[in-house]
Amino acid sequence: MRIDINLATQPYEDSQQLWVRWGSGVAVIGLFTLMLLYMVITGWISAHKDRNLIRQREEQIAERDNEKTKAEVILNLPENRNTRDRSQFLNDLFQRKAFSWTKVFEDLERVMPARLHVVSIHPEMPNENQLQIKLRVAGESHERALELVRKMEGSQRFQQTRIDIENFQSGQTTGDNVEVDITAMYVPDFENLNKQRTQ
Repeated sequence: MRIDINLATQPYEDSQQLWVRWGSGVAVIGLFTLMLLYMVITGWISAHKDRNLIRQREEQIAERDNEKTKAEVILNLPENRNTRDRSQFLNDLFQRKAFSWTKVFEDLERVMPARLHVVSIHPEMPNENQLQIKLRVAGESHERALELVRKMEGSQRFQQTRIDIENFQSGQTTGDNVEVDITAMYVPDFENLNKQRTQ
């Protein structure tokens, strides 16, 4: 009869399973670290490209500003004053001609919700190349006016749309319970306008 006696001070442990578990954990962490490192490097390269592009655009803007300043200096010379005034007059005239009441009402008709109508409309030119429209609409509810503003914001023809004044009127027999003043920048469809002129 044979008897096996273990004389070791610590019991036997299978360290292979321990190394397999720890090794796979370390490998996963290493892969995750490599992925993070790759993302950081690609992000840094992309940011570097964006910084270069921004720098190029800023240089182009500065170059255009310099050209504009030089052109303004030339236009402000006494011998060119007559040409400058005529140019400003013609530019103002072209801007006014670009405004078409028919097109404005067509564009408004596309975005106007039901049971809401225009009471008044007034165009203004606060800046050189911008056309601002102030309109007053009336309807049965405040929600209709908000729907109009949302649709105008989603339109290509109207930008920077905002509500200026709201007047609530109770006891109206016409159904106009609210009047709202709305301001928006109007962007004419120059492409179609030029096509109409050439035809």
